[in-house]
Amino acid sequence: MTEETAGGSNVRVRGIYATALTRTLLDAGHRVVQASPPIRRRFDADLPAGDHDAAIETGPDRQGINVAGDADAVESIRELLAGTGIDTLAWDDPAPVGAVFDGRVSETLGSGAVVTLGAVEGFLPFRNVDGSIDEGDAVRVQVSDAAAPWDQDRPVLDTDLRIEAGLATLSRGREGIRVAGRDDAAGRELAGITDLLGGDPPDGWGLEWGYDARDADMDTLGDALERASARAADLEAAVEDASDPEPTREIASPTAGAWLWFGRESRFALDERRRAVTTTMPGHHRVKAGTDAASAGVDFAEALCGDLGAEFPFPVVADQFGPNEGDYVRIDHGKPAGRRIVLGKGEVVERDGDGTLAVEREISGGGSYDALGTPRASGDTALTKFREGRWWYPTTYRSADGEHKGTYVNICTPVELFPDAVRYVDLHVDVIKYPDGTVERVDDDELDEAVAAGEVPEALAEKARSVASSIERAI
Repeated sequence: MTEETAGGSNVRVRGIYATALTRTLLDAGHRVVQASPPIRRRFDADLPAGDHDAAIETGPDRQGINVAGDADAVESIRELLAGTGIDTLAWDDPAPVGAVFDGRVSETLGSGAVVTLGAVEGFLPFRNVDGSIDEGDAVRVQVSDAAAPWDQDRPVLDTDLRIEAGLATLSRGREGIRVAGRDDAAGRELAGITDLLGGDPPDGWGLEWGYDARDADMDTLGDALERASARAADLEAAVEDASDPEPTREIASPTAGAWLWFGRESRFALDERRRAVTTTMPGHHRVKAGTDAASAGVDFAEALCGDLGAEFPFPVVADQFGPNEGDYVRIDHGKPAGRRIVLGKGEVVERDGDGTLAVEREISGGGSYDALGTPRASGDTALTKFREGRWWYPTTYRSADGEHKGTYVNICTPVELFPDAVRYVDLHVDVIKYPDGTVERVDDDELDEAVAAGEVPEALAEKARSVASSIERAI
């Protein structure tokens, strides 16, 4: 971190959470730089065009954010934003953008290779490889695109080396100076004055300025280039010291990364922070996390109306964007460690005005139902009733002739009913009801282990235990 940012970090913020996160960062003593025009209009604050120590972007499915940049800045921002709400979960990125690994090819697919990097796997497109690679080959790779823990994708890898340092990016094996974005007068002027900054990229590295570098002053540009050049020299030295690829190990990580997942209560907490700055409808971030169309609808409604009520209008949102009866929704079963398991798709057989969705799935035969121990048979059905905002949901299993095979009540973060998916994070502890009516609470030990591992905050675990106790008494 530079001397200029010693009292806090310079942060670039993009995506659907930008206004709320800008408010949070400024209140905590950080500086928001390279702000978008809407953010500059909303804030009566100094939002300079300076370089950034960390960048925040919306993650896949708009479920949370990625924080990437200098290790100290990322750690500070992660700690700050982890307190957004009771159902905010945070993880360090084991393969952040820029990290260099020696890996081994474990599998080749149609368009690339799966590479084992140690604790994680990455995907190396064939277009990013000079020559050919086969299963078992050792490769030295760099992460070019990170992957969220709740997403199904692997980090994308490359065999070329790049250094991203705020406004300046250096690429080994390239020449010249480029400016991101359209070819305009400001970009050409920036490329032309780079020689006047008093420093050059290391030999064998080409320079690309970020789009926002057009608005930066000479001192900021010079600092960005100096920082990128120092990182490039360090990375090159680390790679040379490592000699030939020796799977599997991390060679260097010039920057750090973290992922934060926002649950429903966290999204509503972000609404409150945004509302202190500008007109914000109830459920603003909850709706925007659904689809592009829903996100655009929120912007239109807020621009048109001053008073949008006090309650989240779930029936109105669902009528416009789904889910509706006859639709099929995916059940995204998140785990506290970050992984997402898709439990399958089901048909919406009923939707009540109170935000309850009845989803029916056909079950394949073989094995038994978790914890219940009841055999699964072809023709069985699972009827799950999800309610928007509820900390639990029940699934009732029945045979083809209607015989009750048990009920499983899952304790989870507040359920969100998006147009194409039901989303939540499982909190381990569950309550089950056997076909004979016996009730049992299970998996408290798994919740305790998740707390001990730092995957579930204690406050969230206590809420899960409280909900489980209430369900146990009620059924």
